[in-house]
Amino acid sequence: MIVSAPMRSQVRPLGIDVRNLSKAFGLVLALDDVSFSVRPGEFVSIVGPSGCGKTTLLKIIAGLIRPDQGVVEIGGLPINGPGPERAMVFQDFALMPWATVLRNAAFGLEVRGVPRKEREELARSVLAKVGLSGFENYYPHQLSGGMQQRVGLARALAVNPQILLMDEPFASVDEQTRRILQDDLLKVWADERKTVVFVTHSMDEAIYLSDRVFVLSPRPGRLVRVLDVNLPRPRSSKETRGSVLFAKLVEDLWEVLREMQ
Repeated sequence: MIVSAPMRSQVRPLGIDVRNLSKAFGLVLALDDVSFSVRPGEFVSIVGPSGCGKTTLLKIIAGLIRPDQGVVEIGGLPINGPGPERAMVFQDFALMPWATVLRNAAFGLEVRGVPRKEREELARSVLAKVGLSGFENYYPHQLSGGMQQRVGLARALAVNPQILLMDEPFASVDEQTRRILQDDLLKVWADERKTVVFVTHSMDEAIYLSDRVFVLSPRPGRLVRVLDVNLPRPRSSKETRGSVLFAKLVEDLWEVLREMQ
């Protein structure tokens, strides 16, 4: 369960503009002329068949790889690499196995040169926010998969980014844990209102979390559909997933994906 904890000052969310992105790896075209915008504070998901370039697109937005053509603008300014306004959460947790939970959560702050006392205080506050108070001195191998993913989320939140980029962060945990993590993420998002771009294979997850869902075609990835998710917020697993509108939106998304097979 997420609990209240002292946090950093609120940051202003930033919008993302993706224009005419193309990326090839050798002779394989991964993305082809992809364009879209994400509004400040919006939660969007990217779905599509395996190999359609979802992760590549996210890494371009993160500044980890460069496109062959096109541009990404954050807050109206083009990016040329990673920046402090963006943080990424990976599917495989990417934790340092030799470091404690506290040090893992504080790692981004350590890299940025934040003094130890300050970064540990900030790390403790975000660990509390994701329900990990009392686990600061544990090591990753002592945690469940869901708890490890919470540490990854805490590390991203600790640097107080304006944009959170998430690459299938819940894909490696069981369904029960996945739903709990989804609800935890929505609570964090409601509290901090960061701009979120979330890559997933799950239609249910995309609809449950998002304001809009972007659908990419099979490789090369092209944006073929934008689905508005007009479900009321705040959302709860029982009420939202039990609604007729939720079922219809999931079915609509499935129809789009099935037409591309």
